[in-house]
Amino acid sequence: KDTTDLEQRVAELETQVATLHRAGYRQRTIRKRSDRRIFGAPLYDIACGPNPDRGEIIGHARGFIAIGDEALGVFALGGIARGVFAFGGLALGAVTFGGCSLGLLLAIGGAAVGGIAIGGAAVGGLAVGGAAIGYLAVGGGAFGKFVISAAHRSPEAVEFFRRVWETVGGLGG
Repeated sequence: KDTTDLEQRVAELETQVATLHRAGYRQRTIRKRSDRRIFGAPLYDIACGPNPDRGEIIGHARGFIAIGDEALGVFALGGIARGVFAFGGLALGAVTFGGCSLGLLLAIGGAAVGGIAIGGAAVGGLAVGGAAIGYLAVGGGAFGKFVISAAHRSPEAVEFFRRVWETVGGLGG
């Protein structure tokens, strides 16, 4: 009976694999790594897709510039990106851009947490977003010490952003 059950399960798996191949499914893997090194790390490392030889289900990129399913580098781009400058679905670092962005200095994303946070939901020292929580917060729903929101405009926040706008406007000529 055990053999019959196993044979049936193998036949089902073979049918599923054949269906995937007919539908054009390809298990794509990309691996590229620079021979050049910066501080011991490859200049770039690209790792996307599974690597059965190393037992990886997703690509783990590690380099000065890292691009992969999971990326770690000074410049990191990936589903999960960790770096000084990180771009990804989940981005962690100093300056980050992502769906969920956690940045020490600057975070921009759907959900952003950082020194300066800009996003749909933003939490930070300076927070700008639909929902914003911070020492200085601007948004439709803003909460903090100094806010500009649909319900309240603190004079300190208005003055701060007036000065920022004048400075930025002055840069344009």
